[in-house]
Amino acid sequence: QVQLVESGGGLVQAGGSLRLSCAASGRFFSINFMGWYRQAPGKQRELVATVTNSGTTNYADSVKGRFTISRDNAKNTVNLQMNSLKVEDTAVYYCNARITTRYERDYWGQGTQVTVSS
Repeated sequence: QVQLVESGGGLVQAGGSLRLSCAASGRFFSINFMGWYRQAPGKQRELVATVTNSGTTNYADSVKGRFTISRDNAKNTVNLQMNSLKVEDTAVYYCNARITTRYERDYWGQGTQVTVSS
């Protein structure tokens, strides 16, 4: 059974930093995309950043220059370093990975709360 387990998150003041981590576990053949999404209260879930297994990254315009996504293929982990946090970054952050077992599908973590205070 494939699982994505997140860690990190919490409460930070505006301008501060946080680091999120996510580890994939279980039996699978490969991981393609890994990334982070977020959902603020009353809003739809939105993409934050993704990274392919070759290291190509993609960021939402709202986080470019502030967030950095990184991946360790040997450990099946993905991290999100969040700097210069803003109040509007407050949301539940979800790890996502496209993983191949018998077939390819998307998996999601349970979500971790990030709260940025003014």
